[in-house]
Amino acid sequence: MKKSGILNVQLISHIAALGHKDTFMIGDAGMPIPAGVPVVDLVLCGGIPTFEQVMDAVLAETAIEGYTIANEIREKNPRLLSYIEEKLADAEEEWVDHTELKAMSANCKFAVRTGEFTPYPNIILRAGVAFPA
Repeated sequence: MKKSGILNVQLISHIAALGHKDTFMIGDAGMPIPAGVPVVDLVLCGGIPTFEQVMDAVLAETAIEGYTIANEIREKNPRLLSYIEEKLADAEEEWVDHTELKAMSANCKFAVRTGEFTPYPNIILRAGVAFPA
């Protein structure tokens, strides 16, 4: 039995199946996920789990080389933006409008739905490699 890290079978299975350059999304409770994209729904109720809780757990298990976030987060959620920039300081960043981020989510391997209820806490992460390049 796994005793630490992510214990959610569905989520850890999706993470383990990622290859280099594959993308996946972590989003809020209301982010529309396109048909055909598997969803790992972690929502218990509004605010639980938070985006940060899920992101911290995922980052402990996953090599990330880049991410894409919505331009709107700069104005609408600067606190969360600071958290993201700190956690992914070494990753390549890409900025798009929120409508484009939604469209890009159709190409993700999977999406994780959190209980986050703040504006624009949606991110597409691009898998890196766990060994030196």
